[in-house]
Amino acid sequence: MDAAMFCYQCQETAKGSGCTISGVCGKNPEVAAMQDLLVYVTKGLSSVTTRLREESKPVSTDINHLVTFNLFVTITNANFDNDSIIASITQTLNAKEELLKQLDDTSNLPAAALWNGPEEQYAQRASLVGVLSTKDEDIRSLRELITYGLKGLAAYSKHANALLKDDEKVDEFIQRALAATLDDSLSVDDLVALTLETGKYGVDGMALLDAANTNTYGNPEITEVNIGVGDKPGILVSGHDLRDLEMLLQQTEGTGIDVYTHSEMLPAHYYPKLKKYEHLKGNYGNAWWKQKEEFEAFHGPILMTTNCIVPPSASYIERMWTTGAAGYPGCRHIAGKPGDDKDFSAIIEQAKGCKAPAALEEGSIVGGFAHEQVFALADKVVDAVKSGAIRKFVVMGGCDGRAKSRNYYTEFARKLPQDVVILTAGCAKYKYNKLPLGDIGGIPRVLDAGQCNDSYSLALIALKLQEVFGLDDINELPIAFNIAWYEQKAVIVLLALLYLGVKNIHLGPTLPAFLSPNVAKVLVENFGIGGIGDVDEDIELMVG
Repeated sequence: MDAAMFCYQCQETAKGSGCTISGVCGKNPEVAAMQDLLVYVTKGLSSVTTRLREESKPVSTDINHLVTFNLFVTITNANFDNDSIIASITQTLNAKEELLKQLDDTSNLPAAALWNGPEEQYAQRASLVGVLSTKDEDIRSLRELITYGLKGLAAYSKHANALLKDDEKVDEFIQRALAATLDDSLSVDDLVALTLETGKYGVDGMALLDAANTNTYGNPEITEVNIGVGDKPGILVSGHDLRDLEMLLQQTEGTGIDVYTHSEMLPAHYYPKLKKYEHLKGNYGNAWWKQKEEFEAFHGPILMTTNCIVPPSASYIERMWTTGAAGYPGCRHIAGKPGDDKDFSAIIEQAKGCKAPAALEEGSIVGGFAHEQVFALADKVVDAVKSGAIRKFVVMGGCDGRAKSRNYYTEFARKLPQDVVILTAGCAKYKYNKLPLGDIGGIPRVLDAGQCNDSYSLALIALKLQEVFGLDDINELPIAFNIAWYEQKAVIVLLALLYLGVKNIHLGPTLPAFLSPNVAKVLVENFGIGGIGDVDEDIELMVG
């Protein structure tokens, strides 16, 4: 097997087929190889835990958390730090060796469950176990589709774990499915069925996280969020982890330091128990991919809590910190496992010596339309639909990215008829959430449910409308789906929607490179998955 890099898990993959020299995301071939190996040894560990459960033996919460952490580390833009990835590989191999001793039967375990090479062999082993090690194109496509969905599901699980919430059935499935991707006896039909089962557990994982967030911080409320700046030094928090933000807010209270959210952390302002902190000053900047200019202008330290790292410029790398599964060489890392009280004193001390952030814009934006808030407006929404004031909803959730082709979503939102409402979650909203799109009878034309992690709200809203209108089929609703994707959390959202029976989803700006022609054909024929094209033609197709 050629040791060359090959990665095609994100939408920006080189030439729409695969990154082979270095990642468009910025990861180098060495990091890519160690990520491949980390996934491989995590699959090996999962084969052992699955066998343990078959023998009615328990698997600890710590092992469950190790699996989800490892998968999160390998999500696009999460961790570029080779040393920390190697440490995770070693930890995983050691944990797996201990669990092997507990098995009564080790026969027929896959090679990944038995391999335990020393660190000097990591690079060689990585060259043998990457994506292209599966020769059959369709089997490879389905294995990767499942694996990427599991990475997204692991991210949701890890955020729930941070709030001390677990679902053993979700963890059991993640490990069983990872083990299944090593099983050469499974057919295409078997893997298609496992793909849909991944969507089922995607719904369960999103429900777990939704409950963890709302039980801890309250149900999101309609909130006007400041997008300007104050005159005090600040710390900018990016990524997705609300628990990290909460701990930082607690430790900065009364210090004269303001805290700002960035990109996917914007929805933190919607939660009652977070917005009570007066020094949670506002949201700074836009989607993740603009961070080089925005982090430069912020002047203070930046805390990356999860994925969405753009390799930092030398001018601010000493101000950028990571925590959790995130990592970048040269950035200081704040340690802590789920349930730990992390110590943010060093980043706070750095902030005290920094200038206040430079203003990028001023004013405010409105969000907080998660499921309970929309349910509270249900009568008003239903009346607007029945009267014809609202003709249709378009779900435009998902991810933003650097490609110019993503300007499609700005134009699509701008050109939508005035009687159409956008439902959104994720950073895709930054393509249109600052446009003057107005409202319909007091209902904003952009209803922002929150992070990509909050996509569950969009599903619940659709199911609630189906119930209210007494429809047998969710596809009879006046809802179209035009979703932008970038990385693996969008993959699990897509699979969850397919499991719920949603059809005719448009996915862009390009279809995933990891879908082989035959697998893409299955999705098109069975679920009506389609791409995007001309804005005017797509509006006519989706809205009429």
